[in-house]
Amino acid sequence: MSSPRTPEPHAAWTVLRRDGVAIILAHPATGLPAVLHWGADLGPLEASDLDALDRATSRQTTPGTLDAAWRLPIVPEEANGWSGRPGLLATRDGRPLYPRWTSRVEHEDTGSVRVTATDADAGLTLRIQVELGAGGLALLHHELINDGAGDVEVAWLEATLPVPKTADHLTAFSGRWTREKAPLTTAMPRGTTTRESRRGRGGHDAPWVTLASIGAPRNRRGEVWAVHLGWSADVRHRTDRVTEHVTLLGAGELLRPGEVRLASGASYRTPTAYFAWSAAGLDGVADRFHTWMRARSQHPRTPRPLVLNTWEAVYFQHDPARLEQLARRAAAVGIERFVLDDGWFLGRRDDTAGLGDWQVDPTVWPQGLEPLADLVHSLGMQFGLWFEPEMVNLDSELARAHPDWLLANPASVPSPAGLSFRTQYVLDLAHPDAWEHVRAQLSALIGPLGIDFVKWDHNRDLVEPVHDGEPGTHAQTLAAYRLIERLKADHPSLEIESCSSGGARTDLGILARTDRVWASDSNDPVERQDIQRWTELLLPPELVGAHVGPSPAHSSGRATTLSYRMATALQGSAGFEWDILGCSEEETDRIASFAGLYKELRELLHTGTVVHPDVLDPALRVRGVVAPDRGEAVFTVCTVSSCEEALVERLRLDGLDPERRYSLRLRDEIGTARWGWVTPAWVGRTPVVVPGRVLTEVGLQLPTLWPAQALVLHLTAV
Repeated sequence: MSSPRTPEPHAAWTVLRRDGVAIILAHPATGLPAVLHWGADLGPLEASDLDALDRATSRQTTPGTLDAAWRLPIVPEEANGWSGRPGLLATRDGRPLYPRWTSRVEHEDTGSVRVTATDADAGLTLRIQVELGAGGLALLHHELINDGAGDVEVAWLEATLPVPKTADHLTAFSGRWTREKAPLTTAMPRGTTTRESRRGRGGHDAPWVTLASIGAPRNRRGEVWAVHLGWSADVRHRTDRVTEHVTLLGAGELLRPGEVRLASGASYRTPTAYFAWSAAGLDGVADRFHTWMRARSQHPRTPRPLVLNTWEAVYFQHDPARLEQLARRAAAVGIERFVLDDGWFLGRRDDTAGLGDWQVDPTVWPQGLEPLADLVHSLGMQFGLWFEPEMVNLDSELARAHPDWLLANPASVPSPAGLSFRTQYVLDLAHPDAWEHVRAQLSALIGPLGIDFVKWDHNRDLVEPVHDGEPGTHAQTLAAYRLIERLKADHPSLEIESCSSGGARTDLGILARTDRVWASDSNDPVERQDIQRWTELLLPPELVGAHVGPSPAHSSGRATTLSYRMATALQGSAGFEWDILGCSEEETDRIASFAGLYKELRELLHTGTVVHPDVLDPALRVRGVVAPDRGEAVFTVCTVSSCEEALVERLRLDGLDPERRYSLRLRDEIGTARWGWVTPAWVGRTPVVVPGRVLTEVGLQLPTLWPAQALVLHLTAV
């Protein structure tokens, strides 16, 4: 039997602690730091405690000769005995680089640490930034610098954190247009697995977020580890479940061959990867993301306006007189932001022409947009306008004047038959003249018209995106970011919504520059239940556009009641996508009532904690928002099909204060739901007062709601 060996010597440890989460890094005498722990806050730890943690979790001691790393560094590589996916893959002049790092640590503050690692022989510097932000959300990014002669080509540089081997389930996301963010949970796959998106804009089937969990993830209980990449283009999510090590969870930018080549002195900074650990299920993950998002300096602080967007009201049929009439009706029912959608600019009678020519079409708007903008403002509403700044039609003055400004493979312009990709192309914003052209045209409208809001659309994938003969997605994405940043700097009060055929670009990269996302082009409230639920896994509801559309829905043909559509829209940043001039008097009154209810409740809905009580019946979708002081809450109970049993389960209203009593009432301003012939005793005009502990531990007996019906429950502490 061998005697105990001394562990590899460590220069120091770093402990980051915030909001119930801790990250502990060990800094060896050579090489990169290793993550000893990411998860629950372990409390104050002395150096002896950290040494004990290191020893207690170590798999090997010197001079052991296992063909595997003793402990994985934060950027694992083959030289560490790692058989999974390397954290960095790069070449210099076609030859592989195998760095041997020497690192130093800088503690910038109690919540972050910066590691600078160098390898003089390889001619590389690697900077690693690890931060615990508000809510205990972990932020990680790398920067690689070429210090040597000759170009360095980066194949990938990815962020990873370890999760326990007991995390035996993996949840990934996919989807399609009008059905974004569909989760799929499987057993944790063995080996290295990746989920990729190559659409140049995320995509409706983008990885979005990857979750590791002990057992299938639940809404309110169980440990979950999550990663999201704040990047609005091609991404790769990864898991490494190899036999010798803890599991790694991570993500990074997907780079095409030759896309990032670093000349001497140049650097590549990765997008930020966001990691969340929760001991309280999926809602705990959401709470960490929501807390961090709401703590940002640029997060919207003003009440989220009730919107009317004109797309499903008029489509391309723009008639100034009718749109002015629509604006007056909107103001009369309580709308606060009027958005003119596609169809207002030069030659734009359908979706085959005009993109790139951001000038008001005088044949449709002979007096320009000033009269409409002035009217909207005079009625007390904000004025918004639709643009698709990153796109161009070949049938446009811009494309005819500058065919060289297309981000495309020249062999595919025009696209071969059957490959038209919406008859539109991507404008190469990495071309300085193209970027300035778009900036100048948009600014020439935003300033003079007093535009308060831009709906920024992006309606096609980047297919064969060639810039100066090389892959152009990375440069295009950075140029789009710079364009948004410049417009907001030049017009400080401007708000921008990220729309990409609905929810194809809703990541934290685009939301570092925008103020809202359009969750989906589907306004079908049945489909919206799950689209919005999974969008708010990361994004707080005040950032998620949720509109009432007409019935039947234009994206599905499904007919639903107005009350159900309104209850669904109440779950986000609410609005309408509807020709309300055609509404009956009863519908118009209901719209006005909804506007009043939204304005009454939005402070709670857009600042509170979102909860999703676990329910058994697959027909039920239950969602609540509880005030920070737990003095008030709103729950929506919706069905997407018929309930399985005649006696529906009791609903436990999570998040309430068990020591307080709550007055419970139905908010029926938007209409009354329909259910079977048995009505629970608490339903009625007179509010019922119930102890919070009863509502949380025993629950509330639900009626047997019919399919596609919704209740809005309002609880107030008494």
